Amino acid sequence: MSALGALGILALVAGCRQDMQNQPRMFPQRGSSIFADGRSARPQVEHTVARGQLYETEYFYTGLTNGKEADMMPFPVTMQVLARGQERFNVYCTPCHSRVGNGAGMIVGRGYKPAGNFHDAKRLSEPLSHYFYVMTNGFGAMPDYKAQVAPEDRWAIAAYIRALQLSQNANMPDVPAGAQVESLSSIAESMGHSEYAGPWPLPSTAINAKPRTQIVAGAPAQTPNPQSATPPVTTTTQGQTNKPPARPSGAQQ
Repeated sequence: MSALGALGILALVAGCRQDMQNQPRMFPQRGSSIFADGRSARPQVEHTVARGQLYETEYFYTGLTNGKEADMMPFPVTMQVLARGQERFNVYCTPCHSRVGNGAGMIVGRGYKPAGNFHDAKRLSEPLSHYFYVMTNGFGAMPDYKAQVAPEDRWAIAAYIRALQLSQNANMPDVPAGAQVESLSSIAESMGHSEYAGPWPLPSTAINAKPRTQIVAGAPAQTPNPQSATPPVTTTTQGQTNKPPARPSGAQQ
């Protein structure tokens, strides 16, 4: 290498500065004299919303309208929504509330504090979004489930709870015209579960509940088991799920 070439390389090396590498930087939680408040970290810009947390529809995420619960769904209720609600209910709710929602779940039978019975007068009078609100925020001994269950699934569960309430108070006139109605014993026998034929009794601790003896064709499939059978869904609504009709005085459940 010639002397001239070596001199050129030295000139280039001398021109390489390290300003980007050695520039001043702030350490977390360390004070700064640059800003008037003495903090190096800047506060979040007002009204900034984190990704995935833009709650544009208040009722969908809170179950409240102007701070009050309401008896309506934020989206149409279909059989797919009810089937999803049933599946999520069976996963998260049945340990305490049981498959039929009478509050006599497996955990309660083992000494846990009694769970709410969805078929008593108090719960029947609650607006539909009350169930969503309780799942979101918890109530009494029940913890919140907002981390485990997505908002749309909480609404699906709420719709299914209303369907459970309606199923326990359903009569033949509630069945849509032209729908096929079969006895549970016939369905059990056709599925190879003849040992479970006949009325399937609810737990003895059930309050104001009666065995379900009819099913509407097309409802979500049920597992014929006397301890875990879920009452089939018989009614749905579009956009709103109404409260179940008032029970006649002295009516048997």
